[in-house]
Amino acid sequence: MFPSLEKPSPFRRALLAVAVVLLAALGLEIVPSSADEGRAVPAPVRDETPGTAGAEVAVLAGGCFWGVQGVFQHVAGVTSAVSGYAGGDAATAQYERVSTGSTGHAESVRITFDPHQISYGRLLQIYFSVAHDPTELNRQGPDRGTQYRSAIFPTSAEQADIAKAYISQLDQAHVFDAAIVTRIEPGRDFFPAEAHHQDFLTRNPNYPYIVINDLPKVANLKRLFPDLYRAAPVLVAAAGTSQ
Repeated sequence: MFPSLEKPSPFRRALLAVAVVLLAALGLEIVPSSADEGRAVPAPVRDETPGTAGAEVAVLAGGCFWGVQGVFQHVAGVTSAVSGYAGGDAATAQYERVSTGSTGHAESVRITFDPHQISYGRLLQIYFSVAHDPTELNRQGPDRGTQYRSAIFPTSAEQADIAKAYISQLDQAHVFDAAIVTRIEPGRDFFPAEAHHQDFLTRNPNYPYIVINDLPKVANLKRLFPDLYRAAPVLVAAAGTSQ
């Protein structure tokens, strides 16, 4: 994230970008990191049964919202994925303040989906498999701070129960090398992020941070969930609003 985008630039991201630019200047090939290849985790044993509702909302946090939004925009059955903030108050839901790590907010994504096409549990399976590493406490990749924590903001008691049961299922199966640190935080409002954060991955596919940290996540989605991957992302811009 850079000052040229009219927003503060976390120090580590700036260093990462400078390193990538220097490598390019030296004529060295820039290859996306292969350190995180995703992980095929089992589907949740407990999941919801679709009712009569035509749409449902999930709110998930897993590091920088650029990548999380980019992943879920490519998931079949998702009708909207909006970057924003959850966990704090409306008065502090601005990027500059959230970046201090003192607001209680986490960079999050509000996912609207058709429960008849994809279930909440399957969204969580993608979340734990490719969208982020749920064993990293208050960080993801180069980003540090509580604003980058792994958190689920359930919009119903059923979602909270499903998430809790799924985390227990994955931990008991020792799917990951360490315990899952994902927090379940019910009763939190979601606030859309600034317009220049929306659809960032799609609009900036050559941006160094995106190339290294986020494009591999989309590639992992396609590889691990071919039945749920769609090539054309559902964009906020196409809907004409970020609300």
